[in-house]
Amino acid sequence: MSEALVAALAEAWEQGEALAPLPAGMSPADVAAAEEVAAALVERLGHPVIGIRLAPAPGGSWVAAPLLGPRLLRAATPVALPALRHPRLSAAVIGVLAVPLAEAPPSFSALHPAVDVAADRYRDGPADAAQAVADLASLGLVLAGKRGPGVLPERAEARIGPTGTRPRPVQENLRALMDQAAAAGRRWGGLPAGALLVLAGLGGTRAAAPGKWSAAIGGVGRVSVVLTGSVDEPAQQGEGP
Repeated sequence: MSEALVAALAEAWEQGEALAPLPAGMSPADVAAAEEVAAALVERLGHPVIGIRLAPAPGGSWVAAPLLGPRLLRAATPVALPALRHPRLSAAVIGVLAVPLAEAPPSFSALHPAVDVAADRYRDGPADAAQAVADLASLGLVLAGKRGPGVLPERAEARIGPTGTRPRPVQENLRALMDQAAAAGRRWGGLPAGALLVLAGLGGTRAAAPGKWSAAIGGVGRVSVVLTGSVDEPAQQGEGP
């Protein structure tokens, strides 16, 4: 594991400064190595882990990393775009575990529609899936809507776009993706009842822009969020995204 990368990422998370392209030998060799970096980063940041978030990564793969408590917000919370680097929006599903995560398929006490706002600590974005995992799968913010039905559809249409438009829906294999998120949760050491499994990247990914955005996931629900400001370099004060 690269202690230098852990330190650099921690500084980027806490101070908001971007990481330049990583020098040779600093980037994780593979996703397994990146998960070690991510685990050390979580420990250094000291925020509670409330679940696992599955998200798309460079190369068309899906990767998972811990979801930090401060990064989960209510959908009514305005999002300041200048606080985020390379923000991207997608529809998301949040599953609240009814029982501890075991070998059986996950059981949920509730499902929530959400908007996922991905962001990076890398100046130019992650070069590959391993770099994305090290940066907690490009975790930005997860904005949760009201509770929906408790049964996850096998497949469903998902869409996201500016409110008042009707973007083209994307057919998503929700059950297969949730099984993948559950497998990641077991790999990360398991999750207790009440913890979350989050599916991000649904309905396609859109570059963030100010205004009101809405997402819908068939059988789960709808949610709207408000983005403010403009897409600039993050302010370098306090905890960066």
